[in-house]
Amino acid sequence: MTVPPPSPPPAFRAALEAREFFVAPGMHDMMAAKLARMAGFEIGFASGFWLTASAHGLPDVGIATYTQMLERVTTLVRASDGMAIIADADTGYGGLLNVRHTVRGYEEAGVAAIQLEDQEFPKRCGHSLGKKVVPAEEMVARITVACEARRGETPPLIIARSDAKAPEGLDPMLRRLDAYAKAGADLLFPEALGDEEEMRFVAERLPAPAIVNMADGGNTRILPAGTLAEMGFAGALFPATTALASAAASIHALRRLKETGTSIHDDVDLFSFAEMCSLIGFDEVYELDRKWEGLAG
Repeated sequence: MTVPPPSPPPAFRAALEAREFFVAPGMHDMMAAKLARMAGFEIGFASGFWLTASAHGLPDVGIATYTQMLERVTTLVRASDGMAIIADADTGYGGLLNVRHTVRGYEEAGVAAIQLEDQEFPKRCGHSLGKKVVPAEEMVARITVACEARRGETPPLIIARSDAKAPEGLDPMLRRLDAYAKAGADLLFPEALGDEEEMRFVAERLPAPAIVNMADGGNTRILPAGTLAEMGFAGALFPATTALASAAASIHALRRLKETGTSIHDDVDLFSFAEMCSLIGFDEVYELDRKWEGLAG
């Protein structure tokens, strides 16, 4: 008997149904997931770029495999303490059979939404040079297969991302996104938009709810949630914020340690070690220690 996949947390679907603009921070590792939950976020983004960088120290150019990403996403879902996770699935990691396998694997991991894109395989970061896209018909097939592959009563939503702006132009990208919506995509994702005028132009012409990528350091101007909501977007991803903030804090602390031979400085903020221990589960360990004390002998 086939066990149905778990139902993902309802926060993501609830926000979309209520037309409440959502902000989803990217989480490059499991501590970032814990901290995002601690900060009050109910929706998070499993970024292929940053999970690959964190786990393997490699660029987002299609090097990470489906198996590696599935392991990372599965762990992130578990570590995020009930957050609804939007998971980056790149191009589906191959042909249509791979897309089907990817969607089912991610659904079994418990993600709330699966992002697929129309780049060629192997793909690369949406804010890097040299992107190439497949014919629109090929991406339509990916979306069709992805939608049919889902099996749960409340399956993950399918997000169709287009990277076609750079290689083809804005209007072809809009035509692609319209076709992806007709193929069954639940949300649309126009990647690597430019200034505020362009974002507004695109948001007004999309046939389905759409998310926008606020990639710190990327091609798109970073705007506040209120402005993006007013434009008509359903939500925003901030994929790089935790990783870049962590890197900035870490390099500063490391340079000060190198300079002085100590970690204690007025200009270096360290997260509480006791609070970190609590965050990752040591309180439960100590409770079980007390409960089972003496049972082993």
